[in-house]
Amino acid sequence: MKDLSKDLFNPISGENFAELFDTSYGKQETLQGYATKGTVKDIRVDFVLVDVGLKSEGRVPLKEFGANPPKVGDIIDVFVERYESREGTAILSYTKARAEKAWKELEKAVAEGIDPEGTIMEAVRGGYTVDINGVFAFMPSSQADSRPIRDAKSLVGVTDKFRVLKMDALRTNAIVSRRAIQSDSIAAAQKEAMKNISLGAVLEGTVKNITDYGVFVDLGGIDGLLHVTDLSWKRVNHPRELVHVGQKIQVKVIQFDPESHRVSLGVKQLEEDPWNTASRAFNIGDTVTGKVTSLTDYGAFVDLGSGIEGLVHMSELSWTNKNIHPSKVLQNGQEISIIVLGIDQDKRRISLGYKQLRANPWKEFAEAHNVGDVVTGPIKNTTEFGLFVQLTPDLDGMVHISDLSWDKLDEEELKKFVRGQEVTAKILDINPEKERITLGIKQMTAGSGDGKIALKKGAVVSGTVSEVTPDEIIVTLQGDARGIVRKTDLSRDKEGQNTTKFKVGDMIEASVVSIEGNEVKLSVRALQVAMEKQAVKDYANQADSGSVLGDILGAAIEQSKK
Repeated sequence: MKDLSKDLFNPISGENFAELFDTSYGKQETLQGYATKGTVKDIRVDFVLVDVGLKSEGRVPLKEFGANPPKVGDIIDVFVERYESREGTAILSYTKARAEKAWKELEKAVAEGIDPEGTIMEAVRGGYTVDINGVFAFMPSSQADSRPIRDAKSLVGVTDKFRVLKMDALRTNAIVSRRAIQSDSIAAAQKEAMKNISLGAVLEGTVKNITDYGVFVDLGGIDGLLHVTDLSWKRVNHPRELVHVGQKIQVKVIQFDPESHRVSLGVKQLEEDPWNTASRAFNIGDTVTGKVTSLTDYGAFVDLGSGIEGLVHMSELSWTNKNIHPSKVLQNGQEISIIVLGIDQDKRRISLGYKQLRANPWKEFAEAHNVGDVVTGPIKNTTEFGLFVQLTPDLDGMVHISDLSWDKLDEEELKKFVRGQEVTAKILDINPEKERITLGIKQMTAGSGDGKIALKKGAVVSGTVSEVTPDEIIVTLQGDARGIVRKTDLSRDKEGQNTTKFKVGDMIEASVVSIEGNEVKLSVRALQVAMEKQAVKDYANQADSGSVLGDILGAAIEQSKK
């Protein structure tokens, strides 16, 4: 029998011990922290046993394989994380091995200038997580797309190419960009598209976006702007009236900057400018028909056909109401007859009249009445310089304060009249061109019996010119009072301050400035200023009387000139 005591107690040589140590533990030290290949030996409930050539088999959590667990005998990549227990059981990781492999492949791709493919997994704060063959990279929101993204979640699940901007091997993370890839594609498409773009070129494009001011058209790699004013020769309220997103349209390049890639487009330039023939197609005084296309605060636009629009100003809508809103008279889409009042070829404007084809109540009144006729009507409104009397449903006549009474020419007399009161007056003047009817109440009776007149500062009086000098005119007033008007008080305007414009016998109306005995200092200028100030003050109250500021001022100044 062999004596084993020698073997048991004889020491192992140093060489043999080192060999045994390497066999048992050397490989473990070498593999820890690295990826290696292993063979699947068994599949248990929670883990997979994998032989990587160590003293004992290693364990991989089964959940790391997800929905695709391996089969016994499969050779897989695993990462040796650490060793546990006395037997030195290795804890392995399938996902870390896959990530390490993916990282090395990503480094290789970047080194070779290749843009890897990946999938956007989820939207996170400030950007997105992108899976690039096992490497989970971060993509900032600013690098997601060449255009602004309204819904961040809309990109989740998108598979595309990405450019690696930065890699950190220590932390094994990367920053990627999808926009950089798009920018390269856009630049290439723009370069190709630029070959076909030149000033005056006619191209086909696709409506890409619509704004209030125009349309962006995709010309196959480069966008051009089609301004709303270049859509049609007709006035366009909004581009959506003529085009929609995705529509194919023919456009003409009207401006082009190769350096900035700015392209201005036009559609109406593909047709002849209708204004080139407008002066031949329309003549002043022509009666034409058209369709109301737009109503504004200042008038109505009317389509006259062939891309020509004209404007009916609000003052040309009604004979009796200069400030009527167009919507009170016309409707959008209404077919109307109008008359051409003016054509401005340079400014591309045609002025139209609507009221001119309707009966003129001012002319009708002039044809039915004469100066001197007596009329009766209710007081429509009162002002500090007179009354407005309703003569017809549409027309008012004006009684100036000086035509209320022979004896009293101040506001005290005016206070006797109230709105709605029926009065009888005599027609003093009818002027259809100026749309004015002047009335007098005092003319219904004879002149004052005693010939005296109540005078005070500010009163309005009338008299007859009895003497004219270079510096003043002398006026004979009722009651033999003597009025004096200096030439500087004859008018507000320099041209009117000329006494030679008057002759003996002329009638004149003025305001009393001061009274000294039987001599009265008068001023026409003061009367003009007072009348115009009051006219502006009462303008708002005249809107329902059928009269406008011009009528009020005109009547007041006309009366003062008399």
